[in-house]
Amino acid sequence: MAEQVCVNNEKKNERTGAWLNAYARKVTSQYGEDGIIEKVLEVIGTGDKWCVEFGSWDGRKCSNTYNLIATKGYSAVLIEASAKRFVNLKENFRDNDKVICLNEFVGFEAADNLDVILGRTEIPKDFDVLSIDIDGNDYHVWEAVKVYRPKMLVIEFNPTIPRKVEFVQPRDFRVTQGSSLLSISKLGKSKGYELVAVTKNNGIFVDSKYFGLFGIDDNSLEVMWTDESFITHIFCGYDGTIFVRGYGKSPWHLIRLKESKMQILPRWAIKRVGDRNFLRRKLGRFCRRLLKEE
Repeated sequence: MAEQVCVNNEKKNERTGAWLNAYARKVTSQYGEDGIIEKVLEVIGTGDKWCVEFGSWDGRKCSNTYNLIATKGYSAVLIEASAKRFVNLKENFRDNDKVICLNEFVGFEAADNLDVILGRTEIPKDFDVLSIDIDGNDYHVWEAVKVYRPKMLVIEFNPTIPRKVEFVQPRDFRVTQGSSLLSISKLGKSKGYELVAVTKNNGIFVDSKYFGLFGIDDNSLEVMWTDESFITHIFCGYDGTIFVRGYGKSPWHLIRLKESKMQILPRWAIKRVGDRNFLRRKLGRFCRRLLKEE
């Protein structure tokens, strides 16, 4: 039985901005995206029953499309760059002639972007669902898609970045930092997409021509994304002490951020500026000059 991962006490006919989260349900997805995707497709209406996902891993692990393929009869293009994982992907779908498995690297240049790769297949230009989860350059890969226009899109963001912060990692596959939901949402608007739901680390967008069907008056991040469980807050006392509150660690490496390691002032200088004596003020100016030169 599919695991119910989200409980919302609102009546389903009371559509607040985040009403789709009440339908969160996990089959193979990480945080209930399976159920939300089903509901979004129901609201949009009849589609072409095609989906695309990359990196697909083995087609099941943390997949946002496996449920559509296995239970809804969807055709799919599943793309995995790793040769080792691709073996498992192909094996899992060897008896399904509706699934096209590709061992490809999806990039953002003219020779390797998604438009080029999908252009070798029969998939329609406005297929139903696109899932992007590549732990880093998700923003740049979506930005490079110009020809194909999926009806809905599930895209990973970095959930440690607060909702008011714009951050886009460098356009470089040697870097794996991820981008903020705010920056990805702004990219979506520029491409004619609107945010309709947010899970722990995925934003779910629809083509703006379908947005009115969802009855969402306010899809600002303040309304749509209320889960701050991965957010770390860093702030400074009047005396210069640095404090760390909130999640306080890397969710991937599980290394805690220690306040003792983050202090930028020596112990003798931790005082409110107005409370320092002559010697401390002199030493403080010297210390600031050193810090600026580093």
